[in-house]
Amino acid sequence: MRLAEKIAIVVGAGQTPGETIGNGRATATLFAREGAKVMLVDRRIDSARETEKMIADEGPAETLSYEADVTSEDDCRGLAKACSDHFGRIDILHNNVGIGSRDAGVTDLAEDAWSRIVDTNLKSMFLTCKHVIPVMREQREGCITNISSIASIASIPLMAYKVSKAGVNAFTQQIALSEARHGIRANAILPGLMNTPMAIEAWVQATGTPREDIIAGRDKQVPLGRKQGTGWDVAHAALFLASDEAKFITGVLLPVDGGQTLKVG
Repeated sequence: MRLAEKIAIVVGAGQTPGETIGNGRATATLFAREGAKVMLVDRRIDSARETEKMIADEGPAETLSYEADVTSEDDCRGLAKACSDHFGRIDILHNNVGIGSRDAGVTDLAEDAWSRIVDTNLKSMFLTCKHVIPVMREQREGCITNISSIASIASIPLMAYKVSKAGVNAFTQQIALSEARHGIRANAILPGLMNTPMAIEAWVQATGTPREDIIAGRDKQVPLGRKQGTGWDVAHAALFLASDEAKFITGVLLPVDGGQTLKVG
């Protein structure tokens, strides 16, 4: 019960359909297991409700599904108010949204694809923080965890995704410094290669390569055990950062990558 009586918002608590569990669904489930009351936010309310049902099937837990497009300021204002009204406070904001579809190198990247990726990956975190932080300031405490990527610090051929995730890192550090006097912590998790539906299914659809071949190729790139991580690896890192065990940790960019970023340089 490491999050007993804590109120958590998990943005991106649903997931892309697939054979494994995604980072957001795993995090929401683990937070609930550890005693948190969880607001499950997703633009696909049916997917958020699937997560809610999975949590309920495990045992008693207080959850609230909420539909929101976090690239919309009105929706972000609404989710902060809804959580505060329903639960009375907001202790944890976990931002787990990210896309990379139609990304490319700089000369091949369409303007609308750039805008959609940057808005989804970076602007959304600015908007959720903008409207949740005032609640946390009144409480004089709170924890924000933003999901970035090792792509932010490693070389990849996808321009908009890399730039947006690098922006998440800088944004997180800025929030950590500016909000420390209010008792608010902010950290980022940088997942490496993960066997999650969003990662695997996107490559299957884009390339037509068999799923097992994609998984095997990605596994080989990971130094630790030659195997990708899972949504649970990200969830456990998020649990630690949200818990009181990490009460003196802020501004950290934490790779969860099986050692992959050790190759950088």
